[in-house]
Amino acid sequence: MKYTELKNDIAQGDRRIYLFEGEDAYFRTHGEEQVKKAFLTLPELNFAAFDGSSLKGRALAELTSAMAAYPFMAEKRIIRVSEFYPTDADYDKYLKSAFENCAESTILIIVNQGAGKGAALKRKKCIAYFDCSHTDDETVTRWVYATLKRAGFASDVQACRNVAEYCLCDMARVSSEVQKIIEYGVSPVTAEIVEQLVYKDADYRIYEMTDAVAVKNYSRFLTICGELSKKSADKSMVISALHRYFKNLLIILTSDESAASLAAKLKMPEFAVRKSGDRARAFGKERLLYYTGALYDFSARMRSGRLSPDGAFYCSLAAILFG
Repeated sequence: MKYTELKNDIAQGDRRIYLFEGEDAYFRTHGEEQVKKAFLTLPELNFAAFDGSSLKGRALAELTSAMAAYPFMAEKRIIRVSEFYPTDADYDKYLKSAFENCAESTILIIVNQGAGKGAALKRKKCIAYFDCSHTDDETVTRWVYATLKRAGFASDVQACRNVAEYCLCDMARVSSEVQKIIEYGVSPVTAEIVEQLVYKDADYRIYEMTDAVAVKNYSRFLTICGELSKKSADKSMVISALHRYFKNLLIILTSDESAASLAAKLKMPEFAVRKSGDRARAFGKERLLYYTGALYDFSARMRSGRLSPDGAFYCSLAAILFG
């Protein structure tokens, strides 16, 4: 299920096991908090947490024993296990019966950053799976608009969309930046206010840099380069980010896979893959091959000591501007 369905699902109150899985820390954390807020009382007595990496083989009995314990002066007892990737064999031997016959008084919350190589927990009928992957820009834009509205702030669509784009739809960052806008206290929230307050993710600045090159706005390219270099105090970071960006463009341009498949492989939002496809076609395969090769070479020379960080940085700029 989508994370946005969680609130209504909790209201039904008939789940025993929740799985929050995906790379967005905001969704994972807030999913767990919503379940605990709805069902947990006396947490010092009715809450237990486990590190999934320590639960293997017979050690899984610790988890199943905790699930079998009764709550104290409450209706529910909540067990949380993080980064939990049991093997198929361990699931069948130690967990299957406990999971499929989980007591009504017990709620198990599994919080995983990724799918792992173990049993496919999200496909188990006894587990309610909520997708905590980075969501698309339209959903994040609506979330920003609704959150500002609840706080009493009017906003225009472009301002909300810019928040989503500048944060690369990472809800942890989006939430933090929206709170910053609320604390600023000016309504309506405009694109100009967002530009002033919201720090653009470094990867987004890289996107702006390459976009400037594509349209031959070289002064804009150099301005952003200077800002990134000054802010990070690490020119090697800028080189690495540029190389990664051009490499991803090349992969997207030459791949026959779907946007969804590429998004999972490259760990990018799907909307970013689609936008990157347009940018990749504008550059063309030949230029992208040249950029990735040149930047890799300068980075390797820097790591081996043949070029200083400054030297590698300015060689990279020259390759992009004049290559």
